Amino acid sequence: MPDQETTVGELRAKWRKFVSDRDWNRFHTAKNLSMAIAAEAAELVELFLWVEGPESNDMARGERLTATRDEVADIAGALLAFCNAMDIDLSDAIADKMAKNERKYPAETFRGRWRLANKPLSGGESVSDIPPSVPKTGNGDPVRGET
Repeated sequence: MPDQETTVGELRAKWRKFVSDRDWNRFHTAKNLSMAIAAEAAELVELFLWVEGPESNDMARGERLTATRDEVADIAGALLAFCNAMDIDLSDAIADKMAKNERKYPAETFRGRWRLANKPLSGGESVSDIPPSVPKTGNGDPVRGET
């Protein structure tokens, strides 16, 4: 069932049948399914906890490939179940969101960066307010005290 040969509609139909065959529709509320998506995503995150970026890529493609695929499938299944239960057309939702992202993050402005230099950080300061000598996290925010 390769991506190039399978539609979102076919995947949704398979998931709908799986859920129906088990009489799980009554449990498929927005709250339960959104929590399932978050829980499955957390299981994917856990596979790479305390592993650096490049090493995590190698692990996802190598020793943890099966576990990574399983968690990705669990996330996708929960998302498809959510879309089925809430009557959300996933393809339309993605297309609409991509159009918003194209407007919000024009390529000529954001190529090679994830935020503008003068955009406020979580602490209210902007990137240009932080001296170069201050250690930064992987996302460019200044390292703060332990939480």
